[in-house]
Amino acid sequence: MKTTRLLATLFLLAWAALPARATNHDPDDTTLSPYFFVHSAGGGTEQMPLKSTAVDAQIVGVIADVVVTQTYENTGRVPIEAEYVFPGSTRAAVYGLEMRIGDRRITAEIKEKEKARAIYEEAKKEGKTASLLEQERPNVFKMKVAHILPGDHIEVELRYTELLVPENLIYQFVYPTVVGPRYAGNTGEQDKKDNQWVSSPYFKQGQPSPATFSFNLEINGGMAVQEVRSRTHKMKTTFNGPDLVDLQLDPSEKNPADRDVIVDYRLAGGTVQTGLILHEGKDENFFLAMAQPPVRPKDTEIPAREMIFIVDVSGSMNGFPLDTSKALMKNLLGRLRPTDTFNILFFAGDSFILSDKSLPANPENLKRAQDAMDNQQGGGGTELLPALQHALALPRTDNISRSFLVITDGYIMVEPEAFDLIRKNLNRANLFAFGIGSSVNRHLIEGMARVGQGEPFMVTNPGQAKETANRFAEYVSRPLLTDIQVSMIDFQAYDVEPVRQPDLLAERPVIVFGKWKGNAHGTIRISGKNGLGLFQQDLAVEKAASHRNNPALRSLWARYRIAQLGDYNNLQKTDERVQAITRLGLDYNLLTAYTSFVAVDKIVRNPTAGLTNVKQPLPLPKGVSNSAVGSEVGTTPEPGEWVLMGIGSLLLAVWAWNRRRLQGLVEARA
Repeated sequence: MKTTRLLATLFLLAWAALPARATNHDPDDTTLSPYFFVHSAGGGTEQMPLKSTAVDAQIVGVIADVVVTQTYENTGRVPIEAEYVFPGSTRAAVYGLEMRIGDRRITAEIKEKEKARAIYEEAKKEGKTASLLEQERPNVFKMKVAHILPGDHIEVELRYTELLVPENLIYQFVYPTVVGPRYAGNTGEQDKKDNQWVSSPYFKQGQPSPATFSFNLEINGGMAVQEVRSRTHKMKTTFNGPDLVDLQLDPSEKNPADRDVIVDYRLAGGTVQTGLILHEGKDENFFLAMAQPPVRPKDTEIPAREMIFIVDVSGSMNGFPLDTSKALMKNLLGRLRPTDTFNILFFAGDSFILSDKSLPANPENLKRAQDAMDNQQGGGGTELLPALQHALALPRTDNISRSFLVITDGYIMVEPEAFDLIRKNLNRANLFAFGIGSSVNRHLIEGMARVGQGEPFMVTNPGQAKETANRFAEYVSRPLLTDIQVSMIDFQAYDVEPVRQPDLLAERPVIVFGKWKGNAHGTIRISGKNGLGLFQQDLAVEKAASHRNNPALRSLWARYRIAQLGDYNNLQKTDERVQAITRLGLDYNLLTAYTSFVAVDKIVRNPTAGLTNVKQPLPLPKGVSNSAVGSEVGTTPEPGEWVLMGIGSLLLAVWAWNRRRLQGLVEARA
């Protein structure tokens, strides 16, 4: 036993003698894999320059305005360039960026993406402190800050606005906190160039980010707020009046930035904000119309339905997300009607089906399905496209309403192709997307639902599975309003979005954006059909408050138009659509796929222009296991390190052999 302890001690000493490796991701890695951050003890380089993120949000009526302040510091001994990949709301219209260095404030300008990069790179060469904000995806941004000198404290403030649309009378504000690791597969040269943000360093599971995170939200409901809660974080809630509520992140939250912040609230009387908001601008006028949803009909005949569940069982789903999926599936299967048929298609790097054809929803088949679901263990890549193609190829029965339910965390890199496939097959199946996990790729989930003319459902913990399954079953049970028409009577509206209204399947208002000219008079009429007959609601333009205090309408209209163009551009990229999106970004001062914000300090702060690039490591989303990330990636060991590693491996082998021998002797004596 003394020999065993001695060998173990020698091994540990040899292993501890190895210097810690700084993480430098291999740019030639064709998979663009995320990788684990390995902290280096030396070198004098600040490896985690992001020190804090502060979120201050204000909701007035149905519009949220959010200010995010990121603080960067350099506690090392050499100038650095910090790179930080972070998420954003899929509905956000990012309209402003400001950089603060001491007492100096530099307001960023919106430029075409390549021009902004060129301005940033030139400033970097000149030794000037500069910041660049780019959109990698509609819900993934990348911040670069060049020439953060030793001892520097630099703040970068970005601003965005978004529209809050109630669902079943509940308003929800979501602030995403972390970008989940993406699986990119084998990629070409252009993909490697465009998607370098995928190669991000991550802390291991359960390891919190050392950067602090604060969150403050003020709700001005316009009418009494009946109920407010956060399902994800402990909040300190203060009512300053019947319609004014302040929420602050409770200090007891130890690792708040590893999951999205979600706040739900209701207005008194079970109502939603309806009416008309106008904004008179210098060159253009904007309006936002919201019509009250009709009363839900009591009796509706429901045709037989076929539900095909397309379930992600890839590596990123392993652990908490897959456990959440199992709980969700148990509840979804339990809500099927005896007249329904169903099937389950599991997918990771490959896909496999529960049955060659859909099965009746009887107790025996439902048990078979639940057993198959319970036996799943996450592993492998995430190949959604083949799974969708497989599902579409399944035999279909006539006169059956077929729906696909995609259940995934969305940590994949094929959003445009998935959108394309869904759009081309809208007449073959309805599509509903379920986002699973504490930090869902909402761009993919909401995008799939949007192009499939369905609704996204988010399940951030197993406890929500039953509630979400019930909500979905209720959602698809009977439509509230079909054949919706929006008419402008004596109101000169133009550039109206959306051009067509989908069926209304839940208790939410019908929303119409647009511009107007001339006098503010006339009527906006919203009509349709439901189980009770014809429905009509008129909004009088003259009664709307028309003033300059609603500038967010300008950004929200442009953001909606950009999203629509982006969806079409994902199908087939054209110069015309790229130019249209670019023009909207420049004209309305918005961050887009083709426009970026760049801020440059006029002072040359680092004459030598020497820099060390540092990628800010990200925490893994809560509940996501280490299997979602590739490996620890480091530099090649020095010759002396190879010797120490060899000694350590040899000692480990001897120690293991000696332990097995002693164990054999003990067993023989027994």
